[in-house]
Amino acid sequence: MNSVIKGASYVLVHTPDMVLYNGTTQTTERVVNPDSEYLKAVPEHLRSYEEAVSYWPNQTYIGNAHPDELAEIEFPYYDKKKEGAERYGKYGEIMPEEEFLLLVQACDMFEVVRLDKVFVEKYKEAFAKDPVISDDIVEKIHEGVELSEIETLISEDHAEPLYFEHQLVGCVKPAHDIDVNLSSHVMHENLMSKASSVLALLYAVKNAGIEKSDVEYVIDCAEEACGDMNQRGGGNFAKAAAEVAGLVNATGSDARGFCAAPTHALIEAAALVKAGAYKTVVVTAGGCTAKLGMNGKDHVKKGLPILEDCLGGFAVVVSENDGANPEIDLGMLGRHSVGTGSAPQNVIGSLVADPLDRAGMKITDIDKFSPEMQNPDITKPAGAGDVPLANYKMIGALAVKRGELDRKELANFTKEHGLTGWAPTQGHIPSGVPYVGFAREDILDGKIKNAMIIGKGSLFLGRMTNLFDGISFVVEANDGSGADDGQAVDEKQIKSMIGQAMKEFAKGLLEEQ
Repeated sequence: MNSVIKGASYVLVHTPDMVLYNGTTQTTERVVNPDSEYLKAVPEHLRSYEEAVSYWPNQTYIGNAHPDELAEIEFPYYDKKKEGAERYGKYGEIMPEEEFLLLVQACDMFEVVRLDKVFVEKYKEAFAKDPVISDDIVEKIHEGVELSEIETLISEDHAEPLYFEHQLVGCVKPAHDIDVNLSSHVMHENLMSKASSVLALLYAVKNAGIEKSDVEYVIDCAEEACGDMNQRGGGNFAKAAAEVAGLVNATGSDARGFCAAPTHALIEAAALVKAGAYKTVVVTAGGCTAKLGMNGKDHVKKGLPILEDCLGGFAVVVSENDGANPEIDLGMLGRHSVGTGSAPQNVIGSLVADPLDRAGMKITDIDKFSPEMQNPDITKPAGAGDVPLANYKMIGALAVKRGELDRKELANFTKEHGLTGWAPTQGHIPSGVPYVGFAREDILDGKIKNAMIIGKGSLFLGRMTNLFDGISFVVEANDGSGADDGQAVDEKQIKSMIGQAMKEFAKGLLEEQ
């Protein structure tokens, strides 16, 4: 039986202060040009929490709007407000920065996070009211320290400052005196990723309608790496986040593959469940502080707000076939192999056409494709164009070349089989997975029968290879064969039934004699 997608979560954390103090575009500028006019302009271009919440792509990400609704909104989106926008959505929430810092502190197991006691007292109650934040998480929050202690740690111990509304409210200490892998900067990055993953895990369990104890394995597929000087990327974010989220029966490990990692991880999860190794596996990823304000210079130059002001997170629950939820078809996997090459046509061919050929299907047999779902509001001002649309044009062109689509239908193909991008540019976050939650829902509602999830990655960023990466799978409607109708029996039961029948038969013969 194929594994099924039982539920999904999508969360955002509005972190405007981290844009200025932790995003690499800004931190690099501070080193190269400390008197930068750009840095002076950044605060004026940061959105309020209310503005981030009412932003159409953000509301789409957490499930308060469907991608089809977003497609009807006139582009660009940054100057459009979604009326009635809410913090909480079908799939998750947009958490404000002040509450997130308390979650970060709850995720700190080695006392490297220090928060101002006045700050903690002011916001702890609001944090505790979050519907997915349990008492055991709230209890992990320390009462805080004097601000003077935080200032000393920053000036004398090279601690990473934490700000809220441009005011110092805490810090992250280095976890080692000389190990750069445990520096305050790296600890900050890792804790932010872990905390946003915890938030996603909590919503995923809730959305799937399962108990925390049901989760047996967690796979983290974010872009950070934790370890020390002897095992720089040893991991394990997955188990660390599972601990805070209260997944007491779970173990786990990390999967890394740049932007394609979520798709790799989902295939691994589906395979583990189908093989019978685990009944329920959750794939999760937190956000990446380095990418906050990544395209900020272009946004400011064009008079736009800095739109990369949120950490992203997601989690997907993969479980045994229940006869209802959409299946992950492991017999229809696309992969960018070593020999594929970097030509766009070859890449799309390997990820889209090849697996469909093996299944005897056409490109047009797939109802929806979900490749890199970056929000064009972010990428177009930076000169990267509309990334999802570019992918759909390539897929459609390949369908035309294969004789499966008339050239005149190319524009219509992108509309019917494509989606408008809405995901934040958090590297791994946009790559295929933002539609998984919607795909599950759309299939269950009968709007579509299948969808192809496509993850693509840039392996050359690590300077180990010039290769690209990519992998894909198909989610399809459940055929119902995995349903437990109460009549299914296993091999032992069958043998027992046969044995009982033979005993009764023998007894009958003896009685006749």
